[in-house]
Amino acid sequence: MKLKQRVVLLAILLVIFIFTKVFLIDNLDTSAANREDQRRAFHRMMTGLRVELAPKLDHTLQSPWEIAAQWVVPREVYPEETPELGAIMHAMATKKIIKADVGYKGTQLKALLILEGGQKVVFKPKRYSRDHVVEGEPYAGYDRHNAEVAAFHLDRILGFRRAPLVVGRFVNLRTEIKPVATEQLLSTFLTVGNNTCFYGKCYYCRETEPACADGDIMEGSVTLWLPDVWPLQKHRHPWGRTYREGKLARWEYDESYCDAVKKTSPYDSGPRLLDIIDTAVFDYLIGNADRHHYESFQDDEGASMLILLDNAKSFGNPSLDERSILAPLYQCCIIRVSTWNRLNYLKNGMLKSALKSAMSHDPISPVLSDPHLDAVDQRLLSVLATVKQCTDQFGMDTVLVEDRMPLSHL
Repeated sequence: MKLKQRVVLLAILLVIFIFTKVFLIDNLDTSAANREDQRRAFHRMMTGLRVELAPKLDHTLQSPWEIAAQWVVPREVYPEETPELGAIMHAMATKKIIKADVGYKGTQLKALLILEGGQKVVFKPKRYSRDHVVEGEPYAGYDRHNAEVAAFHLDRILGFRRAPLVVGRFVNLRTEIKPVATEQLLSTFLTVGNNTCFYGKCYYCRETEPACADGDIMEGSVTLWLPDVWPLQKHRHPWGRTYREGKLARWEYDESYCDAVKKTSPYDSGPRLLDIIDTAVFDYLIGNADRHHYESFQDDEGASMLILLDNAKSFGNPSLDERSILAPLYQCCIIRVSTWNRLNYLKNGMLKSALKSAMSHDPISPVLSDPHLDAVDQRLLSVLATVKQCTDQFGMDTVLVEDRMPLSHL
């Protein structure tokens, strides 16, 4: 090769080297900057999780109930920024009870309360101590009131914002409930030893299995009733159980079941299938294997969120590892990018820390025992491992779905 050609070639290689070096340094700087931005964003999220229950709404003349009702839209129950949340939850935990009735139809004991200002809430009584372990099937036992509180805060941490507001509350059954109770509810009160008890009206409610206060004071959870202008529609969960011995649901034996679901309304378009997968992750983390139905808003044509109602069959057994709850995830092998990012932020013990922080100011704190908090962290690892198996098999571009990507792309 002639000298002139060699010089030109060396000059070209030098230019390529310099540009490559600059590009790599720039990329490294950008990557470091992105990591720092993510760290700061996560720190802001962690700080915002701590909700101090305070009575005042200084910047508005609206009632807490009006504010909460205005928050509800088709894709979220409450917004990302909620400076009024502490005041609303304080009102839920302290406002005078003006009427008490039996709960809406269902299998578990609850009471429907109306608070001062006309706001309806659902009261679920304490049935177990914090360290009680519910043995048997994943859906065994009574509802756990503290599970409703914990599930609401996990909904906040995951950024879903699809669970109605929940807070712990202590009520005096003798002075706060009985004087304003309907005859139907009042007829279910009794005394066991020195404790006031009631058994309400529901499918499994029995006089022989009442919920009892400590004397007259009963611990429980209150869930804010969604506004009546947003009527609910009930749906059969496509990955629901049959609850019949010896009979399997199709998803339990058909490996191509997700393909069939994708061809069925409302899962063939819109966000509903991705909501189902978000919910599977949520339910697996809390140990809830009882979501055989779910609710959305009526007449939504699949556009409404899947509302995370009735989460009390959770946190029963910290040893539970019911992998079948994750079936929508490992059978469809898709997940929202936003969900995947948030889950990754929460590994290495951050989820446990976030939950403890979020629940620290609740009136019934500590809401969960340490074994349950540890179990949530451990289950998160299984979720991440499941997604990795999917990405190893199908690739990141197929598995990680942008939140607004049309389902026809999947």
